[in-house]
Amino acid sequence: MDGGSPYASAWIGNRSTGEVVTAAASDVATPRRLSAVIFDVDGVLVASPHEAAWREALTGLADPARFPTEIYQAYVAGKPRLSGAQAVLEHLGVPDAARQAIGYAERKQRRIEQLIEAGDFAAFPDALRFLDAVRAKGFRVAAASSSKNANAMMRRIPMPSGGSLLDAFDANVCGRDFARGKPDPEIFLSAAAELRVAPAACLVVEDAPSGIAAARAGDMGALGVARLDDAALLRQAGADLVVSSLDEVATDALAEGRLRTRVT
Repeated sequence: MDGGSPYASAWIGNRSTGEVVTAAASDVATPRRLSAVIFDVDGVLVASPHEAAWREALTGLADPARFPTEIYQAYVAGKPRLSGAQAVLEHLGVPDAARQAIGYAERKQRRIEQLIEAGDFAAFPDALRFLDAVRAKGFRVAAASSSKNANAMMRRIPMPSGGSLLDAFDANVCGRDFARGKPDPEIFLSAAAELRVAPAACLVVEDAPSGIAAARAGDMGALGVARLDDAALLRQAGADLVVSSLDEVATDALAEGRLRTRVT
């Protein structure tokens, strides 16, 4: 849980003020009504092979050992493929990064297609439980990933409640060619529009700082999932609540407009 505080984080009231209220679980406050949850895919729903593919594709351009998880999170996660490729190469000091990024991105795509075909990925069980729980409570749900590989992975993942993960959503904007990538909120605003839900009534679940920033820019709630020991980065990006597992989120409270951890 974020910070180990004896208090649960409650996200309530008017988001336009940017205020996040921390309150005891028994406190009563005016709730903000939520009606939809928008999920990123890589790192939130699926432990995907994206990071490995990006790292392996660096061979011949830079030492793959110079591509730790921190670089993936800061320069690639949540971004369109080509812009992420160029950002990595520029950070690593690769000459002519803009031109080299095209080949780098293509090699990464070929590698990840091989990994997906081999089934070298898995769903996060806590995420599937959380998705089922919010659907059962009547929330509309959407998948919103910049990855063009997200649907191929979700199609192969069975849901505990039946069907595939790909079938579980009321809207899906994964892999579309948006003009602006995260931290611009375009992808999340498009998901909200397809759900026919106002942005202010949406909660975004993200594992990347750029995704958290995009949710905030779209006036949406932002729930950070720190699976890579990066809670501080997600908080700095503006997450309303950060957890290490979605099992920690009090789903009963969401219907009341409260974003908080379970009280034990």
